[in-house]
Amino acid sequence: MRVAIVHDYLVDSGGGERVVLALHELFPDAPIFTSVFDPRTTFSDFRALDVRPSFLQRLPVRKSNYKFLLPFYPRAFERFDFSGFDVILSSASAFAKGVIVPRGAPHICYCHTPTRFIWRFDEYIAQQETNALTRLFLRAVVRAQKKWDHAAAQRVDHFISNSQATARRIKEDYQCDSTIIPPPVDVAHFSPSPEIGDYYLVVSRLAPYKRIDIAVHAFNQLKLPLKIVGAGVDEARLRGIAQANIEFLGHVSQAELAWLYARARALIFPGEEDFGITPLEANASGRPVIAYAASGALDTVIENVTGNFFREQTPAALAEIVATADISQFDSSILRAHAEKFSQPHFKERIREFVNAKWRDRQALVS
Repeated sequence: MRVAIVHDYLVDSGGGERVVLALHELFPDAPIFTSVFDPRTTFSDFRALDVRPSFLQRLPVRKSNYKFLLPFYPRAFERFDFSGFDVILSSASAFAKGVIVPRGAPHICYCHTPTRFIWRFDEYIAQQETNALTRLFLRAVVRAQKKWDHAAAQRVDHFISNSQATARRIKEDYQCDSTIIPPPVDVAHFSPSPEIGDYYLVVSRLAPYKRIDIAVHAFNQLKLPLKIVGAGVDEARLRGIAQANIEFLGHVSQAELAWLYARARALIFPGEEDFGITPLEANASGRPVIAYAASGALDTVIENVTGNFFREQTPAALAEIVATADISQFDSSILRAHAEKFSQPHFKERIREFVNAKWRDRQALVS
């Protein structure tokens, strides 16, 4: 079975790229097709792999400007030649699902979310560092590409969604069903500690839609220590409203992050995510989560077992839960065991079974 892996663009180091690396470990002979590839800004692992970028790679592409190629991405993916491949496995939050595959080769799409800048434009813009001219450009692209995006989704034979929230959006936006397989969490990197500090922790990109401001206002009121790991466009505003008990750490190393997780009283997760890996990283470190009860958190947090929920996305609701939650009730071994259900080996096994089953089904039809 010859497998080809397709991904939107390799210019970042995020959850989508981690999924691609996990897929490649599962199918190590598979080349990776993508629109543009910048080895300086994505995971260094990709440098040793067979990455095949589109014709757009000949343009002066950088992480800061790759979004301006948006009108050309559909054509870039449609021009890839998958002759000789038996299964096409795409990882998509945008254009990779639009590839045209050979007759008889099933196309399986691991969908991180339906194309956010098309179907939830205002939400997408809120998380981007963009000026007014860029926003006007993106609005024009949305109008031009919405029909293409829906048509591209109909080319997919089988959708895999990363969460219940994403499955609902695939159904709503594309009228397609999907099978839920959560993304892999590197639980082996994290471990519990017998020493617990007095601080709470936020680990997030500092973008407005992440709603870190809710945590800042809540801890301003509580006067409890809060450490914030991450950086982003909203950092200056957040620093401006934060009191002295709140510490901004910026980017930290993986070793530092593991240390911070393991000694935090709890992770604070105030936003609404398609999935959200940080609650599981906290659980892998033996620490509970206090999360807003919506979307991805509902897939990963078990109330009173691995964390607590607050149900109104307000500082007051979060502050009340922090003040009343009994952190000592949580068993680090139970938290760790829960996180391990989302480990890389579990992810790979579920993907392997899914791909093999769909390949066997297609072979049975052909024969």
